[in-house]
Amino acid sequence: MPYVPFQQNSPKRYNQQDALSNGTLFPGLNLPFRVKEEAVKVLGTQLAELQALEFVLLELGLYLDTHSDDKEAFALFQQYSALEQQARTKYEAAHGPVTQSAAANAAGWSAWLEGPWPWNDQEGGQK
Repeated sequence: MPYVPFQQNSPKRYNQQDALSNGTLFPGLNLPFRVKEEAVKVLGTQLAELQALEFVLLELGLYLDTHSDDKEAFALFQQYSALEQQARTKYEAAHGPVTQSAAANAAGWSAWLEGPWPWNDQEGGQK
């Protein structure tokens, strides 16, 4: 029978890098998994920062779905949302669009097709 830990109000939180490494923002819900060896090469890059911020936003959003009155969590969500937008703008300025919708702001569709893709980017860990 599967076990799902009960999440308390105002739970402790990992910082964004630890959350990404552990697969959850909340230590009480930490069910460890193994990170691929290649993922270690990406840590500390602009792409890893963007992914960590997106992960924290997703986790906070899921938490807020069930704890909508937690003002501290909502304030964190707003704070990380602003940080994620800044990181995305910085990453896309240096490496091009990360999503198809981001390509809508480019001069043409070729901006989306031109490489490297985020997972092939030299900074993202290409060998």
